[in-house]
Amino acid sequence: MQIKNGFEQSVYAICLLSMLPAKSVLPGEAISNQIGASPTYFQKILRKLADSDLITSVPGKKGGFKLKKTPSEIRIYDIFLAIEGQQALYYSNNVLGEMVHKKDKEACVLSDLMERAETSWITVLKSETISSLFTELHKEKELQDWVNQNLVQ
Repeated sequence: MQIKNGFEQSVYAICLLSMLPAKSVLPGEAISNQIGASPTYFQKILRKLADSDLITSVPGKKGGFKLKKTPSEIRIYDIFLAIEGQQALYYSNNVLGEMVHKKDKEACVLSDLMERAETSWITVLKSETISSLFTELHKEKELQDWVNQNLVQ
């Protein structure tokens, strides 16, 4: 499995939204331009994030998007699930079973290893939040300047 580009774009979009002052929003088109995504494609990404209760949409002329949760409540895994969905990283095709003429999935010696790897990977993504990325992101002064120039109050 290869993780979609939309996952990375979503993480950084939420990071940008985490830099907003209270009662401000960022227009979706401004965010998509900043992260280099087409506005049409990125609207679908924003909808997935909103449907997952990570961000909220504010309608109207002065509308845009803002976080629905605090940065410390948004786990990187939550963003992954919003964009990629719940799916296993590995499915056995029973290659070993075919090689030794067994038809059951029990013949896959790789399944346990891959399940442990996936569990570790999920654990790491669940342990990191937008807040844990925020410290590094705040060092990028030009991003905060961009947010300040593009926010709508």
